[in-house]
Amino acid sequence: MLPFDKSLIIIPTYNEIDNIDKMIRTVFGLYPEISILIIDDGSPDGTAQVVEGHQKEFKNLHLLKRSGKLGLGTAYTTGFKWALERKYDYVFEMDCDFSHDPAQVKNLLEAAQTNDLVIGSRYIDGIRIINWPFRRLLLSYLASIYTRFVTGIPIQDTTGGFKCFTRKALSALNLDQIVSSGYIFQLELNYKIWLKGLRIKEVPIIFYERRDGQSKMAGGIIFEALWAVLRLRIMKIFGSI
Repeated sequence: MLPFDKSLIIIPTYNEIDNIDKMIRTVFGLYPEISILIIDDGSPDGTAQVVEGHQKEFKNLHLLKRSGKLGLGTAYTTGFKWALERKYDYVFEMDCDFSHDPAQVKNLLEAAQTNDLVIGSRYIDGIRIINWPFRRLLLSYLASIYTRFVTGIPIQDTTGGFKCFTRKALSALNLDQIVSSGYIFQLELNYKIWLKGLRIKEVPIIFYERRDGQSKMAGGIIFEALWAVLRLRIMKIFGSI
């Protein structure tokens, strides 16, 4: 029996009015005992109001409202601290747009029974991405190769955002010293956990391009990633990580 009652899914949102109702109902339909924490960055489309309405129906649904777009990294670190304070044993990252399939939560949680960090990998057992343009797919795959070359980290999907952390893994991180923002935040967490010698496992998932709403992927992310990877490696060399 998997410990869904000791598990929390963190979902950052900004303008997810097209997805939030379906996501909440899908997750609780699959896992009635799990908890969800929505961290909304001041969505003007009413995302937070939908969540508040659902809190009357779902006792394990929680909401943190922030004043504006403060970034993916700060949303997750805020959620991690919230989860640690409330003694959750397993903490998930998951997108609201159904690019991560909620039905696969159980696979990550199962692997987390014997590992400290479980990553839902788009690149294990072949490339598992649906409906991405070829250019974006190629850039993502080459970026993963570059990241492994620079850092030495033995992970195929270094920036994937569908993950399960154990309490042990999150407690090993200094959440006040996370330096990255945006999607490279994922690599920084993986890298720091790996450097601490904790157990990391990738499990294959299928990643779906969002069907509803607008992508939050910014055009300059590749250039941010190139520099951020080098910065992490330099920090490791000089012992500041």
